Amino acid sequence: MGTRMDGHGILFKNEKFIMNANPKLFSSGWEDYELIDAGGGKKLERWGKIITIRPELQAYFKSELSFVDWKKMAHWEFIQGKGQTGTWKSIQQAPKSWIIEFKKIKIKLELTQFKHLGLFPEQRANWDFLLNELESGDKVLNLFAYTGIASIIAKKLRADVVHVDSVKNLISWAKENMENSNLNDIRWVHEDAMKFIAREEKRENLYRTIIMDPPAWGIGAKGEKWKLEDQIDLLISTSANLLAEDGFLIMNTYTPTVEFEFLKELLPLYFKENQISLNELWMNTTSGKQLYYGNLVRINKLAAQQNYVL
Repeated sequence: MGTRMDGHGILFKNEKFIMNANPKLFSSGWEDYELIDAGGGKKLERWGKIITIRPELQAYFKSELSFVDWKKMAHWEFIQGKGQTGTWKSIQQAPKSWIIEFKKIKIKLELTQFKHLGLFPEQRANWDFLLNELESGDKVLNLFAYTGIASIIAKKLRADVVHVDSVKNLISWAKENMENSNLNDIRWVHEDAMKFIAREEKRENLYRTIIMDPPAWGIGAKGEKWKLEDQIDLLISTSANLLAEDGFLIMNTYTPTVEFEFLKELLPLYFKENQISLNELWMNTTSGKQLYYGNLVRINKLAAQQNYVL
């Protein structure tokens, strides 16, 4: 590893804390995923050959294409109901479940009542990072691991992977993705992430890589209620104690209650000797719009020694 600039803005150094002056970091699509357009509270996406329309709070601007044009292209549209659930409306004949690929990893997609399909494509920025940084034998902890794409990428690189999620059917979905990708030997943990890392801290276990994509809210494996703004301080402090001396951490936050400025103040409390990269995660639409996907934190403990910028 050597000195590297991430290309997303000037870096200022205050002691050992480094912050991007221009915080936007752009993820991108690939052959099997395209963010076609966004606006009017919705986004138009292509997943392989299937095109969907989904609600999107961050798409508060006017779309480039008309909704009439969108519906000429789309196969499915998610109609929001009361609360967090809704239903999918068929526009053109298409399956409710199908498979796409990312770098030969097979990913099962399925229409769910929560508008999601089993994949957060903006995470491609972190998948590429893992592909560049992970080494065979690295211990990897994936928290709030969902359908396991990051876990499977790490396993593809022959890492020792622990995958933690509190939702049993999501672990089953992740196992299916692993098996479809002709991989094995991921350790599956069906448990509340906070309880798991608390035990790992007591055991003094360390990980070279910690990945976490915590939800804004949720229910744990035994009915525990979760709000990120209530747990983030403990989540970061405990994770800091699990990170090896040469380790790195990746965390996304989507909830507006955990703001960029709050993270800017919080992170140096636990990583004063380390190098911190804090970005806003964005994607460009094919139509020329820009869509915001929350904040992205990357920590590299080795960076402070090597002047290595994430």
